[in-house]
Amino acid sequence: MGLLVEMGWGGLVLDPSTITWTDITQCVDVKNQGVAITRGASDELSETQPGTATLTLNNEDGRFTPGNSGSPYYPFVRRNAPIRVSVAVIPQRTGSAPYPLAQLGDDFDDNRISSTLWPNSYGGALEVGGRARVPVTPGGFSAYQTARQWTLAGSKFTVKLATLPAAGGSSSAAVSIMANSTTDGTRAGFTYNPVAGTLRLVSETGYFDGAATQLTFSAINHMWLRLREAAGTLYWETSGDGFNWTTRRTLATPAWVSAQQLVVEMIGNRTGGTGDYVEFDLVGATIRPRFYGTVNEWPIEWEGLYSKVTITATDMFKRFNKLPSLRSMVGEEIIVGQPLLYYPLTEDSAATSAGDLSGTAAPALPVTQAGAAGSGTLALGSTEGPAETGEQLAVFTPVSATAGKYLTADLGPQFQDRMGNYLAFEAWIQTTTANRVILGMHRTDLSYQLVMSLNATGGLQFEMISDGFTTTVTPAGPANLADGKWHHVAYDERSHTLRIDGTVTDTSSFVVSVHDMRVLHIGGYRGARLFNGNIGHVAMFTSDSIGFGPSQASRYDAGMNGHAGESADTRMLRLAYYVGLLDITVWGSTHDPMASQGPAGSTAMARMREVEATESGRLFAERDWYGLAYQSRDIRYNPSPGAETFTIDYADLEPGISLADDDQKMVNIVDATRPGGATQRVTASQSVAAFGEYSQDMNILKTSDNSVLDAAYWLVSRYANPTPELREVPIEAFTLPYYLDVLDAEIGSYFSVYNLPAQAPALSMRVTVEGYSEVIKHNSHVITFHTSASATDSVWILDDPDYSQLDQTTRLAY
Repeated sequence: MGLLVEMGWGGLVLDPSTITWTDITQCVDVKNQGVAITRGASDELSETQPGTATLTLNNEDGRFTPGNSGSPYYPFVRRNAPIRVSVAVIPQRTGSAPYPLAQLGDDFDDNRISSTLWPNSYGGALEVGGRARVPVTPGGFSAYQTARQWTLAGSKFTVKLATLPAAGGSSSAAVSIMANSTTDGTRAGFTYNPVAGTLRLVSETGYFDGAATQLTFSAINHMWLRLREAAGTLYWETSGDGFNWTTRRTLATPAWVSAQQLVVEMIGNRTGGTGDYVEFDLVGATIRPRFYGTVNEWPIEWEGLYSKVTITATDMFKRFNKLPSLRSMVGEEIIVGQPLLYYPLTEDSAATSAGDLSGTAAPALPVTQAGAAGSGTLALGSTEGPAETGEQLAVFTPVSATAGKYLTADLGPQFQDRMGNYLAFEAWIQTTTANRVILGMHRTDLSYQLVMSLNATGGLQFEMISDGFTTTVTPAGPANLADGKWHHVAYDERSHTLRIDGTVTDTSSFVVSVHDMRVLHIGGYRGARLFNGNIGHVAMFTSDSIGFGPSQASRYDAGMNGHAGESADTRMLRLAYYVGLLDITVWGSTHDPMASQGPAGSTAMARMREVEATESGRLFAERDWYGLAYQSRDIRYNPSPGAETFTIDYADLEPGISLADDDQKMVNIVDATRPGGATQRVTASQSVAAFGEYSQDMNILKTSDNSVLDAAYWLVSRYANPTPELREVPIEAFTLPYYLDVLDAEIGSYFSVYNLPAQAPALSMRVTVEGYSEVIKHNSHVITFHTSASATDSVWILDDPDYSQLDQTTRLAY
């Protein structure tokens, strides 16, 4: 086993394309402190907690001192620096030659070239600092080289490029990783050219491949290389972490690959220039990620003259827990759409101006008087908006069409420069007064003007003024929007599409253009036709905004329905998107419809937890990327014995295992309700009679009373009389022959402990992983799994020998 700890100095944690990882494993105290990691929950009824990783780094040269300009990582030794921790499992060569290439494994940590693995190395190759170092010197060749005793058919060769050579003024330079046939120049592998910055994927004959695949080399995506053969196909693959691989080239397997024993070479050479070296690492390693997060702080400690840093890092949950409360779904969807400007008009009623929330620094719109001083009112944030926003919007109350208040401002030349070729704009309105203006724009010289208003019958109309000539267009749509109801009006200039209340009402050839206009009016136009009613969520987008086009319809559904009825997995993805996470890994297929979470006021994490609780699902931070995973409840249904992640003999466990049988999880009465629904009770009468009342309230986001009843029954049927269970299973995983299988155990996985002592209720018990704590040291990896009884989630299958036992596994699926 090899530990791999990497820092993403200067990278943006939410954008992996910006992170070039630096290996700092050699600085980690693996012998004494090790790396301690926690993830998940203590049991299935507890919420998953932020995962943490704690490790101690040698800081004798000050490289981990924040603000130290002498550090090779300056100025990026700072809070929230990305970090990831992995385990590299190195294969052992077994049996006799020829050996499959998958058994060629070396972590280069003993500072001497292995005479059994690399007996033919030449040209000054060294092993130093935990790396295989191959000189790249002018006019010479150097290499790590094996004996001819390896086979590639049905096998693979993996290596990490740990340090790359510079161009160094050479006319040509190359680093090659090759599997060589018995014929000189017939070989397959990879060649990196530091002069051209390319990576070639080659299958050569006579040292030439006219059909080679050439990539522009990426230190982010190509640092791991793998040559693999399977079922008659040769694969060239690259990876940024050694775990997630991308196929870059395939080829029908050349005959020599299947017929011959091979030599593997890792070569460096250059012509002219300045010599340096390439370093390779973790040959043959199988990588298993254990943690991905950010460093909280860099506390420097001294013991005499020795300096160390003990850091604690936290996974994605830390960021989510620190985020501010969300606005309404309407507001969040406008903001993530990257608007050019956004005036929600939700300020306090005493406010004298309305601010922009787009982040583009558009100026505030002051309340402007039309007609006699003091006539009419404009109260921002003073009336309930659309049904599911939960936000107070602006009330415009003029005395007449020309006496009252409205909002207006010159948005300035910067706004005008950012407008682009096409715009989209939208607003929510509510009124009973026709023939009034919703919004308008014009150039500073009034040569071009645009007004969006209601006509004399309450229908929507656009007025375009060009050099004194006025064109009025009444597009198709509802005849009267002045009906006292909230309406969403959105126009897309690029496609000439008008949407009213989420529905496309007109895509005719009429063109409404606001190009180069920069003076904005809301609730009136140049002191006339003052709007009498309520307006909110006025937004404008450029043609390259995410919020352009069809997403305008989504914002109507957000405001009127809070996306009620969408599935739980879609809701999870939506909430993540609101806070900048573009994806969530979703496991399982049972995703019920969700009620609205439209109103503002709670955080994304709180809303996700509501969905998780509603669905009896599981939300947790990933360990191989800075993201989240959501598991539906059905992934735990009826685990099949043959599909367990692993099985382990009781004799192979560490001390500390115990059997729990208590009332910690007992629930036999549930009072359940939903937003706008009935309150219903489910009772397990036999459990109440035997153990007394164990009640729980449940308020969940279901869309029907029947769904609420199903959820309540699911809870009671599982916990009215919980079975004895193993809650902690400690394992020294490193010494086990199925170490990789243990590392694959994730939250929601299950395994069995067999050959339990005679005093146990059964000789074998199957458990589900809810979380774990682990300590990784040199030649040691102790994992304590927090587990629950897998039978808790079993559901009824008719006539099945395991899952149709009366009163034991006849629980109906939910």
